[in-house]
Amino acid sequence: MNKYLDIAPEVREALAAGRPVVALESTIISHGMPYPKNVETALLVEQTIRDNGAVPATIAVIGGRLKAGLSREEIEHLGKAGRAVAKASRRDLPALVARGADGATTVATTMIIAHLAGIKIFATGGIGGVHRGAETTMDISADLEELAQTPVMVVCAGAKSILDLGLTLEYLETKGVPVIGYGTEELPAFYTRKSGFGVDYRVDSPAELAAMFAAQRGLDYKGGMLVTNPIPEEYAMDKAVIDAAIEQALTEAKEQGIHGKETTPFLLAKVVELTGGESLESNIQLVLNNARLAARTAAELAK
Repeated sequence: MNKYLDIAPEVREALAAGRPVVALESTIISHGMPYPKNVETALLVEQTIRDNGAVPATIAVIGGRLKAGLSREEIEHLGKAGRAVAKASRRDLPALVARGADGATTVATTMIIAHLAGIKIFATGGIGGVHRGAETTMDISADLEELAQTPVMVVCAGAKSILDLGLTLEYLETKGVPVIGYGTEELPAFYTRKSGFGVDYRVDSPAELAAMFAAQRGLDYKGGMLVTNPIPEEYAMDKAVIDAAIEQALTEAKEQGIHGKETTPFLLAKVVELTGGESLESNIQLVLNNARLAARTAAELAK
C-alpha cells in the first residue's frame, strides 16, 4: 500500500472481502456548498450509497495523509473550514503531503487516491472540462487528463454546463475515453438533461455498465470510463433560465479577473445566487442520483 495512504477500516474490510465500494470527492464539501448544507449533503450521499448496497469512501487529504474513507468528524472539519481548505488537483498532492496540509479532492485527485486504494467506481456531480474560450486561455480541467490515464469509472451528471461541452467531448474522444449515457443517447448538461451533443454509447442497466467496465479492464486500457447520468426530470432546471444565469456569471468572472481553479467555484456560487438557490437543490439531487447508480453498478461489478 502507498505509504501516504490511509484506508478507513470499513473500506479496507470491504475491499479485502470483494464487496462493492464507491469513492466520493470532497471538493463538493468544502468548495461546492455552504455550511452546514455541505456536511448534511455529504452524509446523505454516503447513506444513499449504503442504502444501495455499497460502502462509501469519501476521499480527501487530511494532515498530509491521503484518506480513502472519512469519519464524520473529518467531514465536519472540511465543511466548517470551507474554502480555507485547499482545492487539491493532481499538481497539488506533493505539496499538501509534504506540508502536512488539508486538501479537498477534485475529480482528478479523487480518481488518483481511489485507484491507489483499489476502488474502481467513483460518483460525483459533474466533471470539469474544456472551459469556454479555451482556444485562447488553454483552460482545460485536469479531470480530462485523469480520465485518460487512471482506470476508474466516474459516474456523473455530465460536464458542468458552465463549460464548452462540444470541445469537452472532442477532448475525451482524442484521449480515448468512452462516454456512456445511462438511459440516454444525449450528453446531460449537469442542471439539464439535454445538451444537444451525443454520447458514444447508451446503456440501460447497472449490470451492462459493470460488464462494459470489466471488458475495458480486461483489455488492459490505462484510462477510465465516463458514465453520464441525467438529473432526475423533476429536479432538472429550465435550460433558458440556467443558460442566462451562466452567461451572467461568466461575464462577472471576466470582469473580476477570476481564473484558474477559482473559476468553477465562483461560477457555481454565482449561478446559485442568480437562480435563487434552485440550482443548489438540483445539484444535491443529481449527486444523490449518481450515488445510487454508482452503488448499484459497483454491486454488479463485485459479482
